[in-house]
Amino acid sequence: MNTDTYTTILLATDFSAHADQAGRRAKDLAERYQARLHLIHVVEEIPLYDLEEDPIIPLDIDLDVERAAQARRQLDRLARQLGLEETPREVLMGRPKSEIVRYAKAQGIDLIVVGTHGHAGLARLLGSTASAVLHAAPCDVLTVKLTGDES
Repeated sequence: MNTDTYTTILLATDFSAHADQAGRRAKDLAERYQARLHLIHVVEEIPLYDLEEDPIIPLDIDLDVERAAQARRQLDRLARQLGLEETPREVLMGRPKSEIVRYAKAQGIDLIVVGTHGHAGLARLLGSTASAVLHAAPCDVLTVKLTGDES
């Protein structure tokens, strides 16, 4: 990776109230470095537990399909808001940290951009996903403080 510039930037969004701030920052950096920008959202799989049985009950596949479709609509809407209609975008299923890092490695990403929330402590400051990505990423990570976000 050339440390003087970025050629491939990934915006990983969670669609929180002010996530478009991170989107605008990622777009600005992509334009500044003439880098290719990717947008992703990870739909976290939520296992259900049977209170009478120990094993996990997997979510109904239709629910996962609907959650992924909803996320795709939101990702498309964010791309339109940012003027990034031609930008590659994907909705992934799984653990956000793992999927963001996996995608970054697979696509040769130079910089991951994620939004953060203002709380105390590293994990709380960055959010558990942003903190985990920061420590596991194969590249630079830019955390954008989402102002006005109370989550």
